Amino acid sequence: MGDTTQTAPEGPSDESASSKSASAKAEKRAKRLAHQMTAFAQSHGGSAEGQLAHIGRGTVRVALVGANGDWGNLVAPSYETARRAAETAGITLHDDFDGELAAKVRTGPYEWTRMAGIQLGGPSNE
Repeated sequence: MGDTTQTAPEGPSDESASSKSASAKAEKRAKRLAHQMTAFAQSHGGSAEGQLAHIGRGTVRVALVGANGDWGNLVAPSYETARRAAETAGITLHDDFDGELAAKVRTGPYEWTRMAGIQLGGPSNE
């Protein structure tokens, strides 16, 4: 009788599989972040602009400013994920949080007392 030995077809290597898994995970995170950015924009005047800043250990802060001047922050696991999410959500990104973008931020009494802290009788940072 003939040789009946069979070999398994070559599949993706463990490296390739883990790379695809990491890529799928990053894409899922980007979609979730894009959804949060879109929700922020819709609830704060219909649009938003933002700025990305590294904050440590590969994480990135996404500072968002709504069309109505309200602002907020999100944290992304990487610069690329944050950039992709902003692109998906239609958020215009600025290189710096100064000048044009900073001028759009509307701060209220709460923010001013938090910035002043206990020096001016505002709430402490506890």
